[in-house]
Amino acid sequence: MPRRTFVDRRDAGQALGEHLARQPLTAPLVLGLARGGVVVAAEVARTLGAPLDVLVVRKLGLPGQPELAMGAIAAVGDVVETVRVPSVLAAAGVGEPVFDEVRLQELGELRRRELAYRGDRPPVSLAGRAVVLVDDGLATGATMRVAVVAARSGAPATVTVAVPVGSPRALDGLDALVDEVVCLAAPPSFRAVGQAYEDFAQTSDDEVRTALRRAAGHV
Repeated sequence: MPRRTFVDRRDAGQALGEHLARQPLTAPLVLGLARGGVVVAAEVARTLGAPLDVLVVRKLGLPGQPELAMGAIAAVGDVVETVRVPSVLAAAGVGEPVFDEVRLQELGELRRRELAYRGDRPPVSLAGRAVVLVDDGLATGATMRVAVVAARSGAPATVTVAVPVGSPRALDGLDALVDEVVCLAAPPSFRAVGQAYEDFAQTSDDEVRTALRRAAGHV
């Protein structure tokens, strides 16, 4: 039976990796969404014997309610993709100038994190690969949707979304965008990603760098 709760992100990644190991994935490439998704993805990649890379995504928070996503951005190389959450934008009455201002601020942070995590190492080529996008969970799904768009720009053979937990609504919205969605727990009473974890402490930049170095065999 699928897991319902996890000790921490590493435990969730181990469970997710074991599930994915039963899937027909040929030469997969695992991309972890920074920050928390990289810790989960590192365990998935280890279980699958697959290479790991980071995909930096940034939520575009609503002014005054930054925890509420009005959109998200992600980049693969020089290509920056943007998605909007029309329902949130309409309800809040946010126009393009405000959206663009928030986007520009978050783009600066996205590039900072890319440099911090990857240094001068270029992104792994996605062309023709079975790409597995991993995060620690899905709430609105905005960051994963933009990750999918960014990954598709790299011409992969297939795209699979894999998460330990997600809201049923966010998962439904992804089905038409990818080849497969794998989620170990989608409780009807979903409130937040953290409800599925005993330890859901914020992931640090150092933890992301360490996970990437270990996956590359540098630790």
